[in-house]
Amino acid sequence: MKIILLKTNIKEGLSAVERGVTESNSLPVLKNILIKTFNNRIRIDSTNLEIGISRFVSGKIIENGSVTVPFHVLLGIVNNLDAERINLETDGNNLLIKTDNYEAKIQGISPEEFPIIPKISNLDYYLEINSDFLKKYISKVITCCQISEIRPEISGIMFDFQMTVLKLAATDSFRLAEASIFSNHFKTNFIRGFKVVVPMKTAQEIMRIFGDNQNITIHVDPNQILFKNEDSELISRLIEGEYPDYDQIVPKELKTELLINKNNFTNALKLVSNFSGRINEIKIKLKDGKKVLDVYSSSQYLGENNYLVPVKSKGEDFSEVKFNWRFLIDGLKTLETDNVLFGINGDSKPSLIKSPEDTSYFYILMPIKNGG
Repeated sequence: MKIILLKTNIKEGLSAVERGVTESNSLPVLKNILIKTFNNRIRIDSTNLEIGISRFVSGKIIENGSVTVPFHVLLGIVNNLDAERINLETDGNNLLIKTDNYEAKIQGISPEEFPIIPKISNLDYYLEINSDFLKKYISKVITCCQISEIRPEISGIMFDFQMTVLKLAATDSFRLAEASIFSNHFKTNFIRGFKVVVPMKTAQEIMRIFGDNQNITIHVDPNQILFKNEDSELISRLIEGEYPDYDQIVPKELKTELLINKNNFTNALKLVSNFSGRINEIKIKLKDGKKVLDVYSSSQYLGENNYLVPVKSKGEDFSEVKFNWRFLIDGLKTLETDNVLFGINGDSKPSLIKSPEDTSYFYILMPIKNGG
């Protein structure tokens, strides 16, 4: 192989595949990346056997070939080169790097030892969506993910494709978020829906790898999911197991509905949280004829404080309810409207946070039980 690359292009490619690189005593080649010419293009691959990442980079191909070399060694060299034009060529399993004033030889491993990145069994069916929408809606739910060995199915985001809507959902058992992408924001030729659980780390890579305002196509088979565009491919194993049937915990009615200015409520939570203690507990209750929400926290070691937030309320009054203030803020910050609807069903049933105008997203949060 003999190729010529610009420093900016190879740095971009290395950055894209970085999270697929891993250290493995049993399989040392996993700390390497594979650079190969493919269909008159230059491709960089990495894999940790759970995900595989590929990025095409622009460059001039003089001779076809492939090589696999330690990722961090190559990255360290490229980052510190002062030349913009970099020549790469193979010498057996080694990679020669040349610029006008620098030469290096990196010892590689035979490309035949690099794991084959799995392929989706059927690429005929796809769902195509703008990257801005996909990343935006992933970011709305991903804070509710939790890595769990006991319940691996909640260690990812559920992609529930129902032909006319793609629902993304995540939960850590204490809270749940669901975001819906409607059919006017995607194209598809799937003839039936699917429901799969995408690992949290894979979802994080989607937001990192793919740029803004690009079309991403999604392909699915029983064990894997592929996200790709013209420059990048991300393939991942799916999480096995049945995702929790969360419909049963979504409140069908709300005993109390509070309409609150999002910024006022957020500021109140941040200020009052200074006394919230180890479990991030704050308490709320209605005052002044249900026109004001009292946000309160106390500590036997620090003191106490409260903040009064104007609200418009509808429904029943309620006694004091406790929440994790960090979880509350996570729900608020995903909303894009000035006002939020905060639905409360007492101190032991799920509460609901959503926008009054937007039906595409909701966030459910369990109160902290007394003594918890």
